[in-house]
Amino acid sequence: MLVVKNVSKIYTNNKKAVDNLDLEIQKGEIIGFIGPNGAGKTTTIRMITGMIAPTEGTIEINGKDIARESVEAKKNFTFVPDHPTIFDAIKGIDYLNFIADMYEVDLKQRKEQIEKYTRAFHIYDALGQTINSYSHGMKQKLLISGALLPNPNLFILDEPMVGLDPHSAKILKDIMREHCERGGTVFFSSHVLEVVENLCHRVVIIHRGRPIACDTLENIKKSSSATLEEIFLEMTKDE
Repeated sequence: MLVVKNVSKIYTNNKKAVDNLDLEIQKGEIIGFIGPNGAGKTTTIRMITGMIAPTEGTIEINGKDIARESVEAKKNFTFVPDHPTIFDAIKGIDYLNFIADMYEVDLKQRKEQIEKYTRAFHIYDALGQTINSYSHGMKQKLLISGALLPNPNLFILDEPMVGLDPHSAKILKDIMREHCERGGTVFFSSHVLEVVENLCHRVVIIHRGRPIACDTLENIKKSSSATLEEIFLEMTKDE
């Protein structure tokens, strides 16, 4: 579903933000992507989603190269950023219909999906209001509802729990599990290691731009009784 091959990103100051990253993520997996601040998580996600180009390497989504077949690749995923930046002079329902149009979701499916997710996140009654009247959490819920609307093959989220109340966070975790049970894939970054530990099939740990672990939690622990937090702190500590 998602294949990242020998990907590096070097910025103009010669800083290597991501260094020779390799990932292969299959259908039906929930992958947690974790690392300290400045480790390269957001840069990696921006390259995967096509917002910036890698300096080296290739990225394929469902067999489509994000650089050479950008539009076709982007039809296979949706993305929720870490901050709910959104054009907020329109109504919530207009935003969702725009997303549905972009992904060519038919009228019957979009109506069902919009009602399903916005009712689950308790923003259905606010869809007639302009987005600039929404709280931070409501904007986050709207973005998540829009990303789920097309039923994407790959669901990418950057710090998705930020701004969500506990009830909505629980709903999102359940949706992520259900999405994978239907054959979809979830790739998300988070600083909430307890969520990663309880939710993910595999964990990718990145440090100073390089992957230092990519495995199941059981294999990363190697029969240790340590928590993911303890292992993460040990693996990423500065010498």
